[in-house]
Amino acid sequence: YGEGSSREHAAMSPRHLGAAAIIVRSFARIHETHLKKQGLLPLTFADPATYDQIGEDDRISVLGLADLQPESTVRCRITRPDGTTVDFDGVQTLSPEQIDWFKAGSALNLIRQKVADA
Repeated sequence: YGEGSSREHAAMSPRHLGAAAIIVRSFARIHETHLKKQGLLPLTFADPATYDQIGEDDRISVLGLADLQPESTVRCRITRPDGTTVDFDGVQTLSPEQIDWFKAGSALNLIRQKVADA
């Protein structure tokens, strides 16, 4: 995910569409960084086979975001149209500074907050 010359703009689009996380099999390294700067949570599947369990009409919830810590997995839940659920772990690589970006909604938002507080 995120290959090509427009990676920064590709990271802005999900943010403006209201996404909080992007869950994929793998990222282009620079695109993953752009997502983090935009305040999005890039996740990969702890178990790659989970990808194949997701159906077209399933909804995915990302749980426990308030407790996000560096080097921790993130619990996610697939909810099927019939109400059944499947939990899985997402792998994130956020540093403490990037967690602050996520909580602020982007790196730019955090900078703006710091300037306003100064």
